[in-house]
Amino acid sequence: MAVRILHCHSTFAAGGKEARATRLMNALGDAARHVVLSAVPGALGARDLIEKGIAVEFPQAAPPLTGKPSLERYRALAGYMRRFDLVLTYNWGAIDAVMARRMFAKELPPLIHHEDGFNADEAGGLKTRRNLFRRLALPAAHALVVPSAALERIALRVWKQPARRVHRIANGVDVSAYGEPPRPVPGFRKQRGDIVIGTLAGLRAVKNLPRLVRAVAPIPNAKLLILGEGPERAAIAAEAARLGMAKRLIMPGFVADPAKVLGHFDIFALSSDSEQAPISLIEAMAAGLPVAATDVGDIAAMLPAGQRAFVGADLPGALMRLAGDGVLRRTLGDANRAVAKTQYNEADMIAAYKALYEGAAGRPGALGDS
Repeated sequence: MAVRILHCHSTFAAGGKEARATRLMNALGDAARHVVLSAVPGALGARDLIEKGIAVEFPQAAPPLTGKPSLERYRALAGYMRRFDLVLTYNWGAIDAVMARRMFAKELPPLIHHEDGFNADEAGGLKTRRNLFRRLALPAAHALVVPSAALERIALRVWKQPARRVHRIANGVDVSAYGEPPRPVPGFRKQRGDIVIGTLAGLRAVKNLPRLVRAVAPIPNAKLLILGEGPERAAIAAEAARLGMAKRLIMPGFVADPAKVLGHFDIFALSSDSEQAPISLIEAMAAGLPVAATDVGDIAAMLPAGQRAFVGADLPGALMRLAGDGVLRRTLGDANRAVAKTQYNEADMIAAYKALYEGAAGRPGALGDS
């Protein structure tokens, strides 16, 4: 019998962590049946990444994941959970579901909580009240999953979780899918002599994409290709117009399969104020791209030693140096791809999640072969 899984997301909009969640759903095939709730009503863009034939529902009448804390809300959430074999919660926006289980644990299914990082409201520092709330709620979780060493330290030291509860599972991609000639991107055409600096990112404040615009602007032959969608689109475009590089900025929107378009990039860049172990970085590494990035989360540790000189405060300088040296770009890109193959393989990631989920549900082997 298929495992019935409830997914409680802070948002199910199209992004890196949602792409990972949908890849896991696809990998489970007919061994699981899924129900997905989003704390942000209507933020369901990632459902387009779910393969046909996967049993998944997006109910409209489920109890809300967010709202004023109350016994009534938590009782309703707990009652809804009872129909499932396993509950998976994702990030701060779904923490009320964890608290509901803490308060009404009797006869409820096991719950695994996932934390992937922080939005702009915590990029500059963690909020004390949220830390305390997590400490109160997380004892209800069978496990807490994090993708980075930085988050693992926070879970242990700040949220005071016992080591047995915390599981670090590295993000992964299908490296074999990367490196092929790219498909066309609407509105973009590479001209002879162009250096294409690109990124994969939701257009959100925490990604600080105006910083990337400013870093690219001084490089006269550089085009900036930003693949993603979100509320900061106008601010990014305005910064490009202010710097006189509006014609060198291309924002075609969300791309469902980055492996098919990363070949347009000469350099991959990350300008975020906060990251942990970004899937977009692993995708760029798999595509054999050199990287310039801000030094946040595990980024420096994820990259081979030769790349680390291009991670830090001087993003404009890193991009300028890479833009001017094609041999260096190829050398770094080759090293990045080799690391992606050995350390960030999707099959290993999927196997780790399957084993954890099966163990929590008490059904070894129920989710099929990895």
